[in-house]
Amino acid sequence: MRELELRHFRNLGVQELHFPPEGVAVIGDNAQGKTNLLEAIYYLESFRSFRGAADGELTAFSEDVFYLKGSVEGDRPATVSAGFDRKRRKKKVSVDGTDAQRMSSALGRLGAVVFSPSDVELVSGGPSARRRFLDILLSLNREGYVEALVGYRKALAQRNAALKANAGAAAVGAWDQGLVGHGARVTHMRHEWATTWSGAFSAYCTAISGCDSVAMKYRPDLGAGGGEPRAGEEAFGDDEGLVQERFRARLAENWETDVRRGVTTVGPHRDELLLTITSRARSLQVRTFGSGGQRRTAALALRLAEAATIRRERGTEPILLLDDAFAELDEGRSRQVMELLRDEGTGQVVLTAPKESDARLRGPSLERWRIHQGVIEA
Repeated sequence: MRELELRHFRNLGVQELHFPPEGVAVIGDNAQGKTNLLEAIYYLESFRSFRGAADGELTAFSEDVFYLKGSVEGDRPATVSAGFDRKRRKKKVSVDGTDAQRMSSALGRLGAVVFSPSDVELVSGGPSARRRFLDILLSLNREGYVEALVGYRKALAQRNAALKANAGAAAVGAWDQGLVGHGARVTHMRHEWATTWSGAFSAYCTAISGCDSVAMKYRPDLGAGGGEPRAGEEAFGDDEGLVQERFRARLAENWETDVRRGVTTVGPHRDELLLTITSRARSLQVRTFGSGGQRRTAALALRLAEAATIRRERGTEPILLLDDAFAELDEGRSRQVMELLRDEGTGQVVLTAPKESDARLRGPSLERWRIHQGVIEA
């Protein structure tokens, strides 16, 4: 990130910031706008709030429009801008001065990753939290994923509407081809990512904790009842054609259940990214049986895998946005994470902390900025 222009985004007012190449540590008390700054930067990566806020909630209370503009240098230089009009409920995005006809074409230009204490919900929360993690990561880094996901969601909504309306087998089945085609693509790409990065994820967990071994595996909801693959089908996610076959078979198997419930009960909207620990020869889910430290370690490992994905897929070093990321880690885990980040070769770092002593990454070499009531002083 070279420059960032802010106009009425949350409490940040009107400011123009120029970032040092290595990055910056933003120091300030709670509720002053530190996280808002990281949110603004990441918005130009994904055009959505990483905290789950609606666009209208990002606009300053007394304003109707917010506007952001940021530029990055390096092997893939770009200038990205985004604005939202709350009254008209309209979003506008541009890259290098040209309006994006499709928002998906403008995604992922910054290469930013957010590390936040709230990331523990990726592990502690239900399967939907991990599906959302995968959807965002793959939308930003894998060509064709956004189109497959959007196509699947549209077909799913139409099929569910037909089921709720008791429209009959023909009307419901009319959406099955799109559901299966797009859904198999979504499942295949999710499975491929999890398989590719499972080893690195486990290695990150071990490096951070010094002992914990956490495994990552993608489980499609297309096996025999209950979502587990049948014997010999453990790797069927590798074959997109086989995924389609299993999806069609499962739709047929669950037809009566779907009609009774009025919703589609199988498909990638019910898949799971399993994170497990081994205890006494048993594989246990971290979300249920892991300690607080193990859950935080697994969440950090997911973010490290995301950063590594950007590095491999885009051939550029990611911008790391660290939102008081080490606040709930003990000293040992904090030190291991910092060493991992250094060893992996980080790009620019923008970190926030409530006090000077908490800005530990890269030590005194990282320039310090102060923030008070949304105003940033370099």
